Amino acid sequence: MADRAAPATPRSALELDAAAMTELVEAVLQRLHDRNAVDHPVDSSALADAAFLRRMIEGVPERGESLATVLDTLFDDCAGRSLDPTSPGFMGYIPGGGIFHAAVAGLIADALNSYVGVSAVAGGFMQIESNVIRWFLEFMGLPAGGGGFLTSGGSLANWSAVVTARECRLGENFGNGVIYASDQAHLCVQKAARLAGFARDRVRVIPADAQFRLPLAALAAAVTADRARGLDPFLIVANAGTTNTGAVDPLPELAAFAAGENMWLHVDAAYGGFFRLTARGQQMLKGIEQADSIVLDPHKTLFLPYGTGALLVRDARRLHQAHSATADYLPPLGDPELVTDFSDVSPELTRPFRALKVWLPMKLHGVGAFRETLDEKLDLVRYLHDCLAAMPAVEILAAPQLSVLAFALRHDGGDPGETNRRTRDVMTAINARQRVMLTGTMLGNRFAIRVAIVSYRTHRDRVDLLLEDLTAALAASAR
Repeated sequence: MADRAAPATPRSALELDAAAMTELVEAVLQRLHDRNAVDHPVDSSALADAAFLRRMIEGVPERGESLATVLDTLFDDCAGRSLDPTSPGFMGYIPGGGIFHAAVAGLIADALNSYVGVSAVAGGFMQIESNVIRWFLEFMGLPAGGGGFLTSGGSLANWSAVVTARECRLGENFGNGVIYASDQAHLCVQKAARLAGFARDRVRVIPADAQFRLPLAALAAAVTADRARGLDPFLIVANAGTTNTGAVDPLPELAAFAAGENMWLHVDAAYGGFFRLTARGQQMLKGIEQADSIVLDPHKTLFLPYGTGALLVRDARRLHQAHSATADYLPPLGDPELVTDFSDVSPELTRPFRALKVWLPMKLHGVGAFRETLDEKLDLVRYLHDCLAAMPAVEILAAPQLSVLAFALRHDGGDPGETNRRTRDVMTAINARQRVMLTGTMLGNRFAIRVAIVSYRTHRDRVDLLLEDLTAALAASAR
């Protein structure tokens, strides 16, 4: 009987061959190149009006569309009607980064799709994340024996920090625990406290001082009053770079106070922490090395894509104490002296390989490239500050402590509401030119225009454009 050829193994339409993979990636790269090659408006989000949003509603597609059509939807329709956080003119909020190296790392990590929760599965990849955490500990000056993990951002990292402090300082009976933070703390601190099981009235919000910092005397008075009421003060949340003004709390004094009161000192350094790579940042952030825990956002001042945050702790055992759990279906954990099983010290069991987005650009360029870029941002905000200080119509409400400053039109008496309106109008006029994008905030009863110089693509030329647009807006306001 003649031999019959074995039937071909059927392939799924989802299995791409080399040619299809190349076509897909090259088409996307071309679109990305085209977008970055043009100095397009910083903020086109207003174009995403109700008609567009209705048009974007779609049912489940039974059949696929062409790659060109799909990319048109993403790049022309969606990206063309959004705020562009990768623009060198984006100086609102706290900008994210988006360096291309991290996008390549994301492609590699997603394509390999390795599980990085337990070291027995992918020890080498787990060691890469362990190395990244060691680097971050060194950057912050934390001692040997520290630990941490990467997460989606500062919100989840701050929540895990509150849970860890609660477990280590209060244990199971934490109903009387009290948390202290200034009124400049990020909103995620209040969320973290609620998610960690604390009633709203267990978070003491201390009014900030004239430099928008947590005042030690008011904090001490609040702690004393709460102890007299039979409550358990256990956690101080300090800022190392607030969102509003970039303010840095008095970290050495807070560390000494926390130690004397047997309280946990947590530092939210999501924005400001990595400035410690610079000489000026080390001076400004002196005392952060005494913290019990620190939150960092590499997707801010390491210029990485959104979705890359970190929590560090002085004593790695505290993370295990707060997060550890086990099950029969899990493989055995590795040697903690050699590599960290991140599922055992963090909230996530299933977790993406976030570390590659940090590791790859750091390995390709070295930390020096990041230090130089951060130094440039400090230079730029100081240059901007000096230019603004020379403008008679402008009043600086928050001088830069790191790379954020806040200013307004000068208030010479009368109704502050009118000054606030005129300041808003100036910001609107600046943003309307679409060369830079700024956001505002309230500082007391004053509306302030914030400038956050964080993007790796922002240089002196773009700051000069901001000054040109501000000058034009002030002239129009004076008429």
